[in-house]
Amino acid sequence: MKRIEKVLGTALSAAILLTAAAGQADPVDEVRAVVEASYIDGAFNDLDPDAMRAGFHPDFAIFSADGEDIRRYPIDTWAEGVAKRKADPEFDPAKNRWEHAFPMIEVTGGAAMVKVELSRNDELVYTDYLSLLRFDSGWRIVAKVYAKHP
Repeated sequence: MKRIEKVLGTALSAAILLTAAAGQADPVDEVRAVVEASYIDGAFNDLDPDAMRAGFHPDFAIFSADGEDIRRYPIDTWAEGVAKRKADPEFDPAKNRWEHAFPMIEVTGGAAMVKVELSRNDELVYTDYLSLLRFDSGWRIVAKVYAKHP
């Protein structure tokens, strides 16, 4: 079943990219496809650092408050951590499923903002705000801020 879902997801992403090349794609659908493939599946469900790097800009960072300072967590550090977690012999992919919702996807020209709610076991864990920019090569996630729910 997981293989079928992955094949269908890849086919959907390819269809969106082909439609975009023909100039007919909805930018909201393009943004959603990047976030689902690189963020939801790459960073959370499948723990796939290659999928992450495909949709994240190399200068991407997670920004969080640290007192009055800003803490920056770069994509390379995050992707390396994802790879290590997946390689851990105690890692169980069946227990690593995250549900998600997109309460908001807003696109203005070449900029986009996506609000993502991530849940596990029917409990809201994170609310994330992802910023994306459209480059010549396509949409890329460039920044994230988030709230962790108790």
